[in-house]
Amino acid sequence: MPSTPQQLPTFKPPLASTGPFDRLLSRPLGPLAELARLRYTHPMVDSIVDEIDGRRIRIGDHWLSDFASCNYLGFDLNPEIIAAVPEYLARWGTHPSWSRLIASPRLFTEIEDELTDLLGAEDSLVIPTITHIHLSIIPALAGKGAIFVDRQAHRTIQEGCLMARAQGATVQRFDDSNPAQLEELLRACPTHPRLVCIDGVNSMTGNTPPLAELASVCRTNDAILYVDDAHGFGVIGERDVCEPNPYGMRGNSLVRHIGENYDGIILVGGFSKAYSSLLAFVACPTEVKNYLKITASPYTFSGPSPVASLATVQAGLRLNAKQGDAIRTGLHHKTARILDEMVRIGLRTLNRSGLPIIEVPIGRPEDVDALGKHLFKRGIYVTLAPYPVVPRGNVGFRVQVTAANTDEEITHLISVLDEVAGMFPPAAEHE
Repeated sequence: MPSTPQQLPTFKPPLASTGPFDRLLSRPLGPLAELARLRYTHPMVDSIVDEIDGRRIRIGDHWLSDFASCNYLGFDLNPEIIAAVPEYLARWGTHPSWSRLIASPRLFTEIEDELTDLLGAEDSLVIPTITHIHLSIIPALAGKGAIFVDRQAHRTIQEGCLMARAQGATVQRFDDSNPAQLEELLRACPTHPRLVCIDGVNSMTGNTPPLAELASVCRTNDAILYVDDAHGFGVIGERDVCEPNPYGMRGNSLVRHIGENYDGIILVGGFSKAYSSLLAFVACPTEVKNYLKITASPYTFSGPSPVASLATVQAGLRLNAKQGDAIRTGLHHKTARILDEMVRIGLRTLNRSGLPIIEVPIGRPEDVDALGKHLFKRGIYVTLAPYPVVPRGNVGFRVQVTAANTDEEITHLISVLDEVAGMFPPAAEHE
């Protein structure tokens, strides 16, 4: 039985005795107030992990099963990938000192070539993080034109759109589940270029947008469709009659999963989730890639990813080619087991896709604190989803399943979810 978690301090608003920062810290936090309170009061917010053992983590003296990780394929713990790193360090050192516009170790072009082949795209460009990409490439693509962004798109996409607006673009929001609404907005738009920004696999619900319909609307109305598939890349891929599970094959992202091509589509993804490596990419035409090399500041001015991350990317790509489909099959079975048991115990999830991101809304948003503390006490670590991280009606928690979670850990999770279903009122059947 896990030990009792350490006592945490209660929330206190910032005091006015902080010298030159007092005006800053005394300002109301508005919608972020709930998140700020949880940071002070909750053991599953801003925690320090002292030790890991497989997919078990220790916080203080308290061991928990980790269902908050995004390392979907378990590559962060794979001995073959870990063993590949020292040779790269011996050849290349720990970190290249150049911005990529000045010089790049050949590792970058090798990765871009391998990635382009995996995705079936014309070309690709790698940059350290997806956040870097959104903040620099969305403004570069939009110029002084028009952006149409899904209302529920990831916060970093929204911030990239705000950056573009500061540089002269207009920004309008739409619902990605409504292609007709997007078409109406595009037809009324007199401005070019036109950029439509959406998520692929949603980071909270695990669901996907009607990508084929949105791509068709964009092509008809001379707009670029910009898709962030951070949580799909590595997990879902191209379909085939011989596919071993519904996730498809090769893990080459949502575009290939639905049988689409890259005509008019910019695909953004990252290795930080499924591949457990610090690197991200833009799949795009070669002419666009060359344009971004000049206009995207992370490529022009910033330091690149460290050599260890490049090593784990290449080792991960090799492992994906050899064993990726078998790993994804195991991940699908584990996820399906949890989802099936949730139906049995009457615990609702927003997940309709069967992908390993399981958001569980609760009936009363004010219960999120007590619910999270119960999960922590019972040795289950998840991602809390308070407002405004999610809409108030979806407040709850998110379970993320990885290939490294053991059957025993999943059995324990299901047992604790059964307790949760009996302790907290269920959420209504709406999103």
